[in-house]
Order: sequence, then structure tokens, then C-alpha cells
Amino acid sequence: MTSFPGSGTFPWSFASLDGDDADFDRAAAAILPVPYDGTVSYRGGARDGPQAIIEASRYLELYEPDLDMEPAQWGIATLPALEPDASGPEANIFHVEHAIGALADAGKLPVMLGGEHSLTVGAVRALVQRHPGLSVLQLDAHADMRDSYQGSRYSHACVMRRLREIVEDGSVVQAGIRSISSEEMQHIRDAGVTGVHLYTPGQYSDPAAIDELLAGLGETVYVTVDLDALDPSIMPAVGTPEPGGLSWQETLSILRAVAQRSRVVGFDVMELAPNEGPTHGAFTAARLTYKLIGYALAGR
Repeated sequence: MTSFPGSGTFPWSFASLDGDDADFDRAAAAILPVPYDGTVSYRGGARDGPQAIIEASRYLELYEPDLDMEPAQWGIATLPALEPDASGPEANIFHVEHAIGALADAGKLPVMLGGEHSLTVGAVRALVQRHPGLSVLQLDAHADMRDSYQGSRYSHACVMRRLREIVEDGSVVQAGIRSISSEEMQHIRDAGVTGVHLYTPGQYSDPAAIDELLAGLGETVYVTVDLDALDPSIMPAVGTPEPGGLSWQETLSILRAVAQRSRVVGFDVMELAPNEGPTHGAFTAARLTYKLIGYALAGR
């Protein structure tokens, strides 16, 4: 058993799992921490997100009432952090692509903890090769559809523009969006882009609205969660908080519904900047990660 300094007998792993519950060969899910934030543009610190989420997760109760079970029973392995590459976002995307591909080939549910949102491009590149027709569900405050930002086509502000180029045979649904540039709106209109849902608070408290939101997704789905999708009253510890976001229950309702409708073949939880908010942000991110592992594996 490995322990984080000062933690006593708590193992340094997601949810403090050890033994069979954390064994890679047995585990159904694998956590990949990726502490990179080289293109963030407002408040930094997303590189510290993965460690903060894992540390907070060590205090989770493992029983999930809405599943009436402990998702940990399926096994969750925690991998060493993917070392950042200082040469830029494209190199880090490449490393993520290979790491996520290896996890998928090993039969695991890949779970990436970021880190900045640009890294999602690598995960989707890997999984779309293994799941033709893959769809993507993005929960985010921002459209992230610029073609280039601050000189890079692989900035965190361009991630969904790149994903829409990758997911040619599938579909992309973007929810929670409440911050978008005129350039992005013009692209949406000119290119006939569909699936961008500008958010009104409380919009997804109605199950019918969630059904309508998810109708465009296919049989296999990758879910990417930028934590600024949630309202800052719930999730203040992000680089670019936007008021008027998703409630906790709306977020869970969407994630539970997509796992029931489709097979979630991977997901990420991105952009936690733990030093930019109170500690409950990391715990909320950890709980969200654990719940989504449960939803995804229960739907397999």
C-alpha cells in the first residue's frame, strides 16, 4: 500500500481504494491524471486539479444512494500522472491520445482528470478510432469553438472546434453554454452547426428537456465536463467562472440520462483550479467523477 505523506494508512489512490478494488488488471475503470494547463487564459492552476480531486476523493463515502451500490466494487485503478510536455498543447494531446488508447485496448473505462480542456482532443482521437460513430457530450460554460486563440489552434478555447472536425460520423452536443464570442456565433450560423444549446438557468429540471438535449447522440458517447458548466455558487474553483450555470441536480440528471440512453466509453472532468476557490470545489469534482463512473459502468 502506498500512502500520501501525512495520510496515515490512507492509500494515495482515487477514493482511497486498495487491494483488489484498485488493481489495474481487475479494475473496470482507470483514472488518468493529466496536470497540464499551458494555454489557460484567465486564472491558472488547472494543473493542480487532478491531484486535488484525488486527494478529496479519499474522503468519499463509497455507497451511492441513487445507484443503491458502491461503484468501487467494479474496481477503479489510479494511474501515475501523465507528465506534462513543455513543448506545447499538441504534444500533450498526442500523449493523451496514446494513453487513453492503451486504456481502451485494455478494456478499461478511461477517466481523465485535467488539466485544461484542450487535452480532450487527444482522448476523443483515441476513442473515435475504436468506436466509429462516436458522439460527444460537452458540459461547459463556454462554447470553445474558436478556430484559433492566442496563436494556437489547440488552445483550450478551441477544443470543441477541433472535436467537431474529428467526430465526422457521430454528433456533438454542447450544453450549459452561456459564454460565446461573436466569431463563434458566426461560425455556427455559417457552417450550419447543430447541437449548441445556450443555457437558461433551470432549463434541465424537466426530464423532457433532457430527452430533447440528448436526442442527437448515438449509441456510444464520450462525455467531457468542464467544471465551469456548474454555477459558481457550487463550483467556484475554476479558471473562468460564469454566473448562471447548471445546478448540481441538473448536472447529475443529464449525466445519468446519457448513461442510460447510450454507452459511455470514456469521460473527463476538467479545469478544476483548486487554489481559486474553497476546498469544497475539489470534493464536488471528486463526487461528480465517482458518480459518473457509477453511471457509466452500470450502463454497460
